[in-house]
Amino acid sequence: MMRMIRSDEGQEEAVTVRRSESSDARGIERLISPSSEAVFGHVSAITLLEKANLAVTLTNESEDVLAHASFFDFPSGDFMDGAQWEPFLHTHFTAERCTPVNTLFLHLFVAQPEFATASIKEIIRDTFHAVSELDFICLISTNSSAALEPALDQILKPLQRRTHSETQCCAFMCERTDQCEQLSVRRARVEDHDEVMLLFIDENTLLSTFNHHDFLLDTIQDQDEGNHAAVCETNQAIVGFMSISISIDVKMLQENYDLSQFEGFHTKPDQNVEDGSSSTQQQQQSEAAGTANAFCVQLFLIDKNYENRSVDFLPYVFQQFPELNFCVVSVPSQTQEPVLLHDFVMVPQRESSTLNQDLYMFHRDALQGVTVRPAVRSDGDTVAALVQDLSLKEFLLQDLQRFYDSHSDTDGVPLQAFVAQVSGEVVGVVIIRDQQDIEYLRSHFNIENFIYFSHHGYDEHAQLLHFTFKPSLLHLSRHTLKEVLRLAHKSCLYLRRYQDLSQENFCLHHLDFVYERAVPVRPRPQIIYPLEELDINVPSTQVTQEKASFALSLISRKLTLEPKITVTTRIVMVGASDTGLSFLETLCFCPHLRFKHLTLVSTHGLHGKHSHEYCEFLTTSHAYSSTDLVHIPFHSCVRVVEGKMVAINRKYKHIRVSNGEKISYDFLVLCTGLQYRKPSLKTEEPKQPMRTIRSTFSNVLTINDLHDCRAAHQWLSENFVKQGGKAIIYGEGVDVLSSLQVLLSLGVSGSRIHLVLPGPSSSSWFPDPVLDKAVQSAMDGAQVQVHLLSDLDQMDHDQASQRLTSVTLTTGGEPLHLECGVFINLSNRGVDYDAFRAITESFLLFDHRLVINSRFLTNDPSIYAAGPLTRFSRLCGSVGRSHADYCSTEVGRDLATTLLSHFDPTLEQQAGAEPDVNARLLKYTQAKIQGGKLPGGFTFLHVTKPCEKHWTENTDKPQQQVVTGRADRGNYFCLTFDPYDTVQTITCLSLKPLPLCNYLSLYGKHRALLGLHDQGSVHDLYSFFRQKHFLPLFHDRFSDLEQELQLITQLKEAEGPSHSSLSEESCAAVRSITVNFLSYNKNLLPVFATPDQLINRNILQ
Repeated sequence: MMRMIRSDEGQEEAVTVRRSESSDARGIERLISPSSEAVFGHVSAITLLEKANLAVTLTNESEDVLAHASFFDFPSGDFMDGAQWEPFLHTHFTAERCTPVNTLFLHLFVAQPEFATASIKEIIRDTFHAVSELDFICLISTNSSAALEPALDQILKPLQRRTHSETQCCAFMCERTDQCEQLSVRRARVEDHDEVMLLFIDENTLLSTFNHHDFLLDTIQDQDEGNHAAVCETNQAIVGFMSISISIDVKMLQENYDLSQFEGFHTKPDQNVEDGSSSTQQQQQSEAAGTANAFCVQLFLIDKNYENRSVDFLPYVFQQFPELNFCVVSVPSQTQEPVLLHDFVMVPQRESSTLNQDLYMFHRDALQGVTVRPAVRSDGDTVAALVQDLSLKEFLLQDLQRFYDSHSDTDGVPLQAFVAQVSGEVVGVVIIRDQQDIEYLRSHFNIENFIYFSHHGYDEHAQLLHFTFKPSLLHLSRHTLKEVLRLAHKSCLYLRRYQDLSQENFCLHHLDFVYERAVPVRPRPQIIYPLEELDINVPSTQVTQEKASFALSLISRKLTLEPKITVTTRIVMVGASDTGLSFLETLCFCPHLRFKHLTLVSTHGLHGKHSHEYCEFLTTSHAYSSTDLVHIPFHSCVRVVEGKMVAINRKYKHIRVSNGEKISYDFLVLCTGLQYRKPSLKTEEPKQPMRTIRSTFSNVLTINDLHDCRAAHQWLSENFVKQGGKAIIYGEGVDVLSSLQVLLSLGVSGSRIHLVLPGPSSSSWFPDPVLDKAVQSAMDGAQVQVHLLSDLDQMDHDQASQRLTSVTLTTGGEPLHLECGVFINLSNRGVDYDAFRAITESFLLFDHRLVINSRFLTNDPSIYAAGPLTRFSRLCGSVGRSHADYCSTEVGRDLATTLLSHFDPTLEQQAGAEPDVNARLLKYTQAKIQGGKLPGGFTFLHVTKPCEKHWTENTDKPQQQVVTGRADRGNYFCLTFDPYDTVQTITCLSLKPLPLCNYLSLYGKHRALLGLHDQGSVHDLYSFFRQKHFLPLFHDRFSDLEQELQLITQLKEAEGPSHSSLSEESCAAVRSITVNFLSYNKNLLPVFATPDQLINRNILQ
């Protein structure tokens, strides 16, 4: 939001105060003057931005930097250890009220001289506003003779010295009370009613029981020992109101929420239980004997300008109930989380609960604040008691003992352990280890999306090994993690989460709260290196070594005071299709959002739980391998429910799952995709989708997902491969070839296999007929019997064994009778029957597919859908187009972006703008990919542009191809170029494994970039792309380099035809950008010499 400030000369300027960005560095550097260096010393702006706990920049309407301030949780200078500033400051200055929680230190302030005074006031005020626990801002300068600039001199007051130490420094302080209006809380009176009513126009209204017009007046009038009302005021103006009561239905809360970690909101009764009582009886007696130990907030109102001071109410309300320990608040799940609740702990809701309410609690002890210190041996028993109920406690206690003994683990890697205390009691423990494989993390994860790696020392990275905290005080963990970074002299903490949790030896209890402080880090596509061609120029083993896959999260210093937006909206995704997984992936990787209620309903859960070793029955889009799924933090964000959606209740907004569970939603997203279903017999004319066969006959295998692939592989190995009998593969498309190859690879003779192809296009699977011939030749060589244009006429089975025994086919001539030992069904692909029935019985518009508009909405504003399940409404002017024409992962991301507009303030629409639900559809550009194993041992890959047959293109220039190799020899490679000479199709048929990531990078690249000038210039594309000079093109950040270079050429084009060639200055810029790219990424591209290496080589010569 823009605001006006006035310069010392009276000039007004519209400005914005915001958190600093890396792009501000140059503007900040220009503002650094000799006078600022005299106070703050010589500083690097980009380093400050990287490591400051809070950096604030003030810009004008042109985005010019007018002022900047950087704040750390330790003083500037190297005259003392930043982890020991508290005793130093308390000893030498009158600053005993300063603690690590309530104090920040100013490391730099610069401003345009005429706006310095106004700028520092705005920045200081906004800093106090942003950090609610902040009370003091201090400045310690080692140059005791330097005078503060006038602007700082008005804000910062000198601290009185207590000693005359050898360290010559001076200290200054700014208090919140001097810069911000003070709020006071008192008992509400009847005469406050009218002022309080004015607060209702504000959106920040937190209601638990407000449902009557006279409730407010009654609440103020009827105060007694169990009911209180309070107002918060400043300058005799009321800016907040809160009513509290001891009237709580604790039994109802226990039925719907897991209160076991919060003492059931009861006081602990006397432990005088008679001998012989069972533990269950003791628990029941304890619960009956205890009394309610909580009060609730019934109504809370506050002016939005003071919402960050909402916590000021808490000391007062706890004073009204000195015997109670818990303050609880219940809010509707779709309510934007008020600032007050940032200091509360969300209570887990039971899966059986259908309440549309989120419950939060605050414990009295949290008012005392938290202190963090290194662990000492005397903490051992206390820590052991704290973790006694945790499953992985032995690993934590072992590492804690190693820290006591040698400060290192069994490999000699340094360990550090810290404990958190509240009122002298140990309530948390954190153990970290120096990060030894930081180069591996840098090369495999996009950590540089969040930090500039070169500005962090190798010793400033650490791994979070163990973290546990007392449940009722978990919200204090954000202060704890910030303190751990300071005390350990670290700037980054990394958290790993492995797929197989049994392999982990990390005790991370209440992991959700760690993830609320961390950002998920996306994995990076990896270059597949041609090791023979590179010889000694291969990357370091630290980069290329194979490790168990894991998801990575990061906590850095500059993120410790950057709160996330909590989204409590209940979003239920049905279907683990590529579209659905892409949607969930996009939400999970939002760094500034934390979703509390994401649910995935899938027939067999997440595919990542199953090995992809046996998935080759079906072709793949190469979108989500088991490794890809491990890299995505689904475990921390998404609740997975195994089962099928069988009903939708639109009135009460819940779905029913085949396991009997009811799942409530605010937004329902349907991405079930299409499934192979019961094959249609010739005499059948189904008018609706048929139920998928899974267990009607034990030897009928309908395969739709990885779970089905694994089950089919196991069944075939146990019941068919060695027992004899015929196998019938029935269906269309390349999937039938993949399943055929699996049977052949299992050792099934081709003479035992019948391939039945019912469709009219069944004899052509590939874009190039030579591929069909190569695969057909392989099937002929294996003696596989192929039946073209054959319809299924009859299926006979044995009543006793419930096995299919034979099938009858019609081919236009005499019926063909085939014995059947196993029937693999890959036919009749369409909408799953249960999904179809749930959709139609809930009266969602269905016309062959589920009908949606251009914003993915069905005819229900709470239900979205995407993927092949859907088709566009005719109102969109898109007859014949559907999501099946496009890359499913791109569709899923677009769906997520559409839904994010409801929660993400950075995506807010223009005021008053309503989305056009019938707007023109987006143009999708990402490639569609299909790959798999085929008969003959071929590996197949086909990458093609989205199907946009309804869009017009300039086709004056015909498409061209570069083809090398022969399909029957397994070295076929074809690139097709569009009229603009960019790669639009990649087709490979190979007897060798394909470097998939490398080849996918070719899509969309210009022909000139690849050096393919004509058909005869290259004789083997496989060997051609193994050349080392193609490695930068396969780099995941090559597209960034392209954009920078294109910007230079676009600027030249803008100058007109006379400037079509690049000038020497532009050529130098191109060289500089390219060299910087190679230098910055030399860990992955060591084959290219950097300028420093060339200089060193010349010196040696």
